[in-house]
Amino acid sequence: METGVQLQQLMRFPSAQPDRSDGAPRWVSRDTPASSAQAVSMNRKLHPLRAVALGLIVMLVQVFLAVELIAPEGPLSYRYNTLIQHDSYWFANIIDRGYDTILPPIDRKLMEVSNVAFFPAYPAIAGALRHWFGFSTYDALLVTAQTAAWGFWSYFFLFCDRWGVAPLLQFFGGFAVVAHPTAFFLVAGYSESLFLMALLGFIYWTTASGRTAKVLAVGHGIVMSATRIVGLPCAVFPFVRAIFEGGWERLRDVRRWVGNYAGAVALVAAASLGTFGFFLYCLFRWGRWDLYMLTQEAGWAIEPDYLAVFKPESYRWLVPPMNDPTQWSQMTMTAGALCFVLVALCELIPALRRRTGWQHRIGLYFAAVVTYFIAVSGVASVQMESMLRYQFCAHALIVLALLHFLAQFRPLPPAVRAFGMAAVALLCAAGLSLQGWWIWNFTRGDWVA
Repeated sequence: METGVQLQQLMRFPSAQPDRSDGAPRWVSRDTPASSAQAVSMNRKLHPLRAVALGLIVMLVQVFLAVELIAPEGPLSYRYNTLIQHDSYWFANIIDRGYDTILPPIDRKLMEVSNVAFFPAYPAIAGALRHWFGFSTYDALLVTAQTAAWGFWSYFFLFCDRWGVAPLLQFFGGFAVVAHPTAFFLVAGYSESLFLMALLGFIYWTTASGRTAKVLAVGHGIVMSATRIVGLPCAVFPFVRAIFEGGWERLRDVRRWVGNYAGAVALVAAASLGTFGFFLYCLFRWGRWDLYMLTQEAGWAIEPDYLAVFKPESYRWLVPPMNDPTQWSQMTMTAGALCFVLVALCELIPALRRRTGWQHRIGLYFAAVVTYFIAVSGVASVQMESMLRYQFCAHALIVLALLHFLAQFRPLPPAVRAFGMAAVALLCAAGLSLQGWWIWNFTRGDWVA
């Protein structure tokens, strides 16, 4: 149970409600009457099916909107394959001819000479689909991405069910994610959906009990760290969670560190195998474990600046023109930073008054900050290019954490709820409008992010 007073039952993050019967707010669980135990057991069996079904529906709606309503005219197969653009061709090249490069890597983007600039999980899974089921390379990429998007949405709703998030709040939370201007990359030939699916699955099973859950957590963690380099720091989630949920008393007991934290450290190490496996492959084949970073630097001019997020010149405050995705990426970096500040204020103010279980959201915020920070540090040298897309991962994690935060409170007064829903609806409408514009450009071969 995720409450402020029952710290030994916090593995699965169920929601709690404030009890004010004695005049002082405190957090108590929603106990289930014994007479309804059978109904609760049935609901628990149906919740996973409901979450998986909702995930499939959301993914199919995304594909339908992009392919049927916005993609250029032509046969359905042609419209469908317009979701393959830009980075998708690099993944296709890796599937068709494997990794290859010269040393040192070529100083421009030329996939037939040097293509070790992308992590292997996404092209490896798509390549397996092509080999086993006879898909074309492009179809294999799209089926892999869209199946992973289904998995991402399924985990999103599984978290909501675990926390007891009200259906209306689930709807607006999902709406807030799907309305992000670059949410369509979930169903395009990119690795966003696979990374997010693996990340949410890693967090979901890490916070569940049982040996099977830990095995599933390791599997998701390996895929996560083999999909993107940012998966490596995200693998630290179990240790961060153990530190904050255990509290200061547990951390201060140095003699019991091994017993208290060894399991979390082992999970971190296992989840990191995807990244380290790729680095070892590069080391044994070409003699350079850091060939991925060298290729990014040579071909993409990526020179990490880990202080970029602290530099005032990194931020842009003017609304850019619609036809300039680079300026939109710069503005997105600013909007992302403001979002973190607002979330910190939302968490801090209630936490000063009472215990709101913030310790059990800190892992989600940690993953969001890491994905944002690594993205900003990487693209700062290229004028924040692609930040419009990279910020989406942090956005999804923040929305999920806020749903858990809101699920702790009693329903707000009707007027407040109506105002909040109207504000979210307006923001989402603006986001969907931008997304439609970017899909229109993307499916016609223009660069978006």
